[in-house]
Amino acid sequence: MSTRKNVLVTLGLTVSASLLAAALAVLFFTFHYGRLQFDLLNAVCGEVVEQDPEARRIVAAALKEYTGGNADGTAVEDILWSLGYRVSDFSVPTYRQSLWCIGAGFLAGSLLFACTWAYRNRREALRVQALTAYLEQACTGAAPILSASVEASSREASSGEPATGEDDFSRLEDEIYKTVTSLYQAKEAALRARNGFAENLSNIAHQIRTPITAISLSLQILEYDRAQKASGAQAHLEQIQKQLQRLTHLEEALLLLSRIDAGALALQREEVDVFTLLTLAAENLQELLAASAVSLDIPEQGGMRILADLDWTMEAVMNLMKNCMEHGGGGTIHCSYAQNPLYTEILIWDQGQGFAKEDIPHLFERFYRGQNAARGGIGIGLALAKEIIQRQNGTLRARNRPAGGALFEIRFYSH
Repeated sequence: MSTRKNVLVTLGLTVSASLLAAALAVLFFTFHYGRLQFDLLNAVCGEVVEQDPEARRIVAAALKEYTGGNADGTAVEDILWSLGYRVSDFSVPTYRQSLWCIGAGFLAGSLLFACTWAYRNRREALRVQALTAYLEQACTGAAPILSASVEASSREASSGEPATGEDDFSRLEDEIYKTVTSLYQAKEAALRARNGFAENLSNIAHQIRTPITAISLSLQILEYDRAQKASGAQAHLEQIQKQLQRLTHLEEALLLLSRIDAGALALQREEVDVFTLLTLAAENLQELLAASAVSLDIPEQGGMRILADLDWTMEAVMNLMKNCMEHGGGGTIHCSYAQNPLYTEILIWDQGQGFAKEDIPHLFERFYRGQNAARGGIGIGLALAKEIIQRQNGTLRARNRPAGGALFEIRFYSH
């Protein structure tokens, strides 16, 4: 409720309580006034009987006729007016008592209103105090992450007071809780990013150390062979060149990862034919496939198109094919694809031993190297492939086929 509605409800409750008090006061005053009338009539009749004892019978008959509704109309004449009496001659004591009753009712209503208003202000002060304490805890990092409803429930349990309605103050509480929660989440994300950066830096240092050590050893051996005028220099030069190529590949991968993390990797969304995508990826791996005696089976399954960046998606598919080539144990790498109204699915699998069960949850982690990792790999190809596909409204999963072999499942969703 808004503040205006909240004030109206408070005022309505106060007026209702005041009316109830007024009704009780009227009931009490009516009973008291009837008692005064009875005492007045009793006093008048007593004076009449005292002055003329024979008049008791006449008084009794008159009272009986009056209480019976004055059926015969004999008492219609206004005798008091004819005798010179006025209402004020008999109502002065009653008027004073009425003033006292009115004053008491007004005082009771004012006290009730004041108590209600003070109670409302006290509750608001308690809410401000609780919110201030929560903000102080948030500044020190010790505040719990609570929603407004949880905080209200805890305040109700601790103070014994019912939870307040939804007003402007409650919305302010909600916004403060949301802000504190967002700050905590941002802090946790920053800590995770820092820890991830430290872990990635450690992995990078480890990856770089291996080729540098190999280059250093090759140079030492080459220097020794030159001093001894021994042969074999060409083999060491090839080893150095191989390690330098590995360093170059690592550098390119790291630059690509940094661009992805910074959101600076521009991906063009255009219609790409799936068969063309797979064929181009296979052509770029032709030399490696021939050297490994591995073939690729890409059947033509009709024209199916996806919205993706051809070059980068081809890079991701090439990484998956290379993984199958390195762990498939030779033979043939198979591809297939299908399309439905929700997504386009691409499957790539080999005929090897498949993934180790404990490796599957970590396959797409950066720098992760499984039990059967290829020698000289840096454990970044699958992570890059997943990053590229996910940024194009797609998913990438890995599993083992029931018939044997590792399988990669790519899905590009239509919406």
